[in-house]
Amino acid sequence: MISDQEKNAGRVALITGSTSGIGKAIALQLANDGFTIVFHSRSSVIEGESLASTSPNAAYIQADLSDQVQAKRLVSDTLSKYGRLDVLVNNAGINVSIPHGSLKEASPEIWRDLYEVNVIAPWTLIAEAEQALRKASTQECPASIINISSHAGVRPKGASIPYAASKSALNHITQLLALTLSPDIRVNAIAPGLVDTPMTESWIEAHKLWKEKSPMKRGAKPSEIAHTASMLVSSSYLTGEIILSDGGLNLT
Repeated sequence: MISDQEKNAGRVALITGSTSGIGKAIALQLANDGFTIVFHSRSSVIEGESLASTSPNAAYIQADLSDQVQAKRLVSDTLSKYGRLDVLVNNAGINVSIPHGSLKEASPEIWRDLYEVNVIAPWTLIAEAEQALRKASTQECPASIINISSHAGVRPKGASIPYAASKSALNHITQLLALTLSPDIRVNAIAPGLVDTPMTESWIEAHKLWKEKSPMKRGAKPSEIAHTASMLVSSSYLTGEIILSDGGLNLT
C-alpha cells in the first residue's frame, strides 16, 4: 500500500499565514504528509525562513495580502519556483474586537480592512491559482482548497460583527466555489472556535466559556485543526463542507 508520503511526493501546498498558530500547524502536518510546503506571512520573515529551512524543498514567501499585487505575486512566485500547485489553504486573516452593540465603532474602514484580507484576498488567491490547481488535479487526487473560517461565521457570535460577517461570506464563497470548480478542485472550510494559540492566551472569558459550556471542556489545539485539514486534503470526495470545530459548544 502506498504511504501518504509516497502519494504526495512532489505535490505542492501553499498555506497563508503559516508562521504561527493554526497555519503553522497545518503546514507542518502537510509537510509530514509528504507535501512540499510554501510558508507565508505578512511580516515574520525570520520565522518563515527558519520553518522553510527545516522542511524538505520548502520555501517561504512574504506578502501583504491586503495588497492585491502582493497577493497575486504570492501565487505567481509559488508557480515560478515549483511549476505546480496542488493545495491552497487560505488561513491568513485579521480580526478586531468591537462590542456588537457599538455600531458606530464598526466603521466603514474597519469593514473594508476585514473584507480585504478575510474575503477578497482568498478570492484573489483562488482565482490566480485556479488553472494550476486544475492542471495538477487527477481523479485519484483532486486539487484541494481549504478556507479557514470561524464558528463566528456559522453562529451569531464573534469578536465583532464585521469579523463574523467576513467569515460568513467566506463560508458562502466556499460552497459556491465547490459547485463552480468541481470536479477538478474540491473546496472546503474549517470553522474553528477557540484554539489555543499565543494570540488567545489572554482571552480569559473565552477559555472560561469553553471550559464550562463546551462538551469537550476546552479549546482546540492547533494540531487538532491541522488533523482536520489533513483529512480534507487526503479525501478525494468531500467538497462544499464547512466543518465546525468548536468542541461541541454549538450544541449548548
